[in-house]
Amino acid sequence: MEISEVRIFLKDSPDKKLKAYATITLDNAFVVRNIKVIEGSSGLFIAMPSRKIKQPCPKCGFRNELRSKYCNQCAAQLPLVSQPITGESQASDMQSEHKDIAHPITQQFREYLQKKVLEGYAQEKNKGQAEVVS
Repeated sequence: MEISEVRIFLKDSPDKKLKAYATITLDNAFVVRNIKVIEGSSGLFIAMPSRKIKQPCPKCGFRNELRSKYCNQCAAQLPLVSQPITGESQASDMQSEHKDIAHPITQQFREYLQKKVLEGYAQEKNKGQAEVVS
């Protein structure tokens, strides 16, 4: 599988950890949007697109974001420990409030994906700086 296109959308705030969003096209046939380019303590890395995990209200059943204090539908107080709505084990879900929507299966493809996205980020950043100088 080849990454046929990488598009980078730079973020304006220089003091934030989120530097850009990326969209990749795989084999000119499949698109993945909202890959984040983040500045970490040991350099840049990518984070895959994710969504917030939901938990049901015990009173009305409305799906609220994990760790919410009150239901957005009926305003009932939510329990501190509740069951998230996911298809996987509860132990891994409770470590984070987000769950990846799409992600690489192998370490080899993850490294390839990160390399291509970070190369695209560097090119877009350099292009933006060259336009400012001109």
